[in-house]
Parts: sequence; C-alpha cells; structure tokens
Amino acid sequence: MNKDEFINELKKLGISLTQSELNSFETYKNLLQEYNKKFNLTTIIEDESIYLKHFYDSLCLMKVVELKTAKTILDIGTGAGFPGIPLAIINKDKKITLVESNGKKVSFLTFLKEKLNLNNVEIYNSRAEDFAKAHREEYDIATSRAVSHLKIITELEFPTIKVKGLFLPLKSNIEKELEVTKEFIKELDGSLEETITYTLPYENSKRTILKIRKLQETNHLYPRDYSKISKELKNLR
Repeated sequence: MNKDEFINELKKLGISLTQSELNSFETYKNLLQEYNKKFNLTTIIEDESIYLKHFYDSLCLMKVVELKTAKTILDIGTGAGFPGIPLAIINKDKKITLVESNGKKVSFLTFLKEKLNLNNVEIYNSRAEDFAKAHREEYDIATSRAVSHLKIITELEFPTIKVKGLFLPLKSNIEKELEVTKEFIKELDGSLEETITYTLPYENSKRTILKIRKLQETNHLYPRDYSKISKELKNLR
C-alpha cells in the first residue's frame, strides 16, 4: 500500500486525513525505519508494508463506533506505537495512554511524541500488570494489537477499563484463542458483543477486532502476576 492508496483506503473507513496528519504519518514511517536499524523495533520495515500493516491496520479500530466518542484510550504492549500512535495522530481530542515494558521502545516513543507534537499522548515504561493495578477503571477503551494470548491480555487490560467501557483487542487467527478465553471473559464480568472481521486490502489477510463490554468493576484479584497467568494458560492448552 503506497501513500495514495493509504489515503484512499482510509476514506472508505470514513477517515479523511489533513495534510498535517499525512505529514505526521510520513515522519513516523521515516523515524521508524531509522530507529529500527539501532533498536529492532519491528520486522516490518518496507514503506508499503508500514502503511498497510502498521498504519492502516491500526486505524481499522475506527470501525468501532464507540471509539469516536471515547475520551480516554489505553494501549498496553504498544511496542513501536501500534495502534496508539496512529489513533493519536487522527484523534487529537482524545487522551491516548501507551504502556510498554521495553525501555528502548519507550525511548523511541518519547522521541516520536515530541517530534510529532502529540500532546494528547502519555507514555509509561511499565509492566502491564503493575500498570493495571495502579490505574483501575480509568479508561473508556483499552486495546492491544497482536499482544500475547487473548486470555493473558484480557486479564491484564480489563481492570483498567471503566464499567460499561470496551476492550478492543486486534488479532489474527483468533478462533482457538477465543475458545480458550470466552468463559474467562464472563468470569471477569465481561460480554463479547461483536466480532468484527475484515481483510487487509492488497494482500487479503484476515484480521479481527473483538468488542468486549465491561459490565461490572473487576475483582481486585485481577490482574495476577504475569508468571501465574502464563502458567495457568499452559495448563489449559
């Protein structure tokens, strides 16, 4: 997907980029490629792949109607900023919080925030479970993109969401993970309201956004330590 195709495909999602926003994405791409030589931020480094698999895929979250009215969005395990930074570029009115445990990636994100003048972005260098324990019921929406097993990331993010808020994980090949996780979603007082499936243009790979509603405050037993969550999951497989 080249830049023009990126613009046209976003219009199909109802997103019309300003020249300033387009310049931000171009700068983001260039910095990602430059810093990737030193920090190994991503395996996706070609121009067209960045526009398609990083930028466009991240912005497919705008398919969820509630995201347009949300004020606070959390992205845990953001890595080099996906999906949080693309969302922040086109949603200057929303507070976007990025959580990443890798210090080198946090350094990149901090530099990127300054370079793109993203005053609506907050960045935390933290383990997911530590952040969740300190920020319970704070966010309208929590999301993640291709982070860990669905059951793990659900436990780590669910405590941070406000009651009636949404968890919106982006995944591919979700069927087996969802089978293992759907009863646990109910245990966390959540409800899977919708499964949004789509294909990336030009390569037709399948993607999924789960729309999971939080119905009650999360029990303070959660999140548990990552090692315990991971060990339990291994026993279920």
